Amino acid sequence: MNARRVFALLAGVTAVLLGLVVAVGTGRDGRQDLAASAPVPTGAQETPGIEEEPVVPAAAEEWVGAWSAAPAGSEPGTRDGLPDQTIRNVVRASVGGSSTRVELSNRYGTRPVTFTHVTVALAESGGPAARPGSMRDVTFGEFTSVTIPAGGSVVSDPVDLPVTAGADLLVTVYAPDPSGPVTYHHIALEPVYVARGDVADATSGTGFKQDGESWRYVTGVHVLSQDTDGAVVVLGDPLTDGLDSPPGANRRWTDILARRLRQTPDAPALAVLNQGISGNRLLSDALPGHESRGVSGLRRLPTDVLAQPGVRTVVIQLGVNDIVGQPRQTDPDAIVAGLRTLAEQARAEGLHVVGATLAPFGGHSAYSEELERIRQQVNAAIRAGGVFDAVADFDAALRDPAVPQRMLPLYDSGDGLHPNDAGYEAMARAVDLGALLGGAERTL
Repeated sequence: MNARRVFALLAGVTAVLLGLVVAVGTGRDGRQDLAASAPVPTGAQETPGIEEEPVVPAAAEEWVGAWSAAPAGSEPGTRDGLPDQTIRNVVRASVGGSSTRVELSNRYGTRPVTFTHVTVALAESGGPAARPGSMRDVTFGEFTSVTIPAGGSVVSDPVDLPVTAGADLLVTVYAPDPSGPVTYHHIALEPVYVARGDVADATSGTGFKQDGESWRYVTGVHVLSQDTDGAVVVLGDPLTDGLDSPPGANRRWTDILARRLRQTPDAPALAVLNQGISGNRLLSDALPGHESRGVSGLRRLPTDVLAQPGVRTVVIQLGVNDIVGQPRQTDPDAIVAGLRTLAEQARAEGLHVVGATLAPFGGHSAYSEELERIRQQVNAAIRAGGVFDAVADFDAALRDPAVPQRMLPLYDSGDGLHPNDAGYEAMARAVDLGALLGGAERTL
């Protein structure tokens, strides 16, 4: 049992004995966890005069992230928020549990936002309708209303809503009054629905209309589980975000990895949390006018990885955009140093670190022999060892053996840089499931 799990158990015992409500600040995100930890089961009491068989206590339930999305920026055209509108987000849980919590973020807001009605429900098959009998009101410190300050986020009280692995959930929020810009994840590849007025607890989808494919305000769903070994968090760019994959299909490579973990006998019972941001770079923040590409990967570790409940492993899939994007990073040593810094920081927090090689982009408009040389030097350093604890060789999984600087045409979405669904499948299949929880440095 690692230090994080021991700490979680001790925190749970303390919370139960003292009846505390715990508030936790996490980096810039200023997250508040308004719910006490779950009680830890106790062993049986001894009976005087009777020799009893040793009792093996039941495994303790722990909170683990089942789904996540990285807040990437403020949504254009929402200077005053979306007042008097109900927003319904669709998300998919990678693992199941007996209870549910919801995380909401105002990280990129400029003013506090007050939600007076928040609900969570199991989704009916497709669209904004909820499964009958599954609609639940969400509370925060036992209040139905919550105000999140600018730059902050909040985790709800536990909700009595059992969730199965692979289930789609509806997370619905209603803010009656104007606020600042909406914190969102731009490339959700899932429909978001809106309706006028407060209809957050509406089971029927009547009155909702689709309004884009971005997740608004919701950044996490946690489940209480005794059946998981923790979570793998993937810190990545568009290849992790699933750019060019069909909306609503859940065919990102992380979705496929989650299914493999669920369906493969003896695989570790791990949640998969996708923290990819399209356009994201390792070394530099998004340029003005492109804020939805997020801050640099070097700045994202505390809020987007370490804050995830149950995190055991981080997969770092970053660096290509530093080479092909403007301004271009032409020093391979700078990219390797950035990757090493992230890995060292993650290890210092007790995480196992898997790093991905940089995928080929020979068919992209930005390609040049000089940029290919930089990519090859970064990949050589990653494969040589000493940067990560393990390596997922996405370059080898995606490249054309006959023209290794290019992606195999079967895997190319058409722009030479981003994979199609077959490419995302190849990436997920390239990961050795047994190596995700640690061990000797190796290539997956």
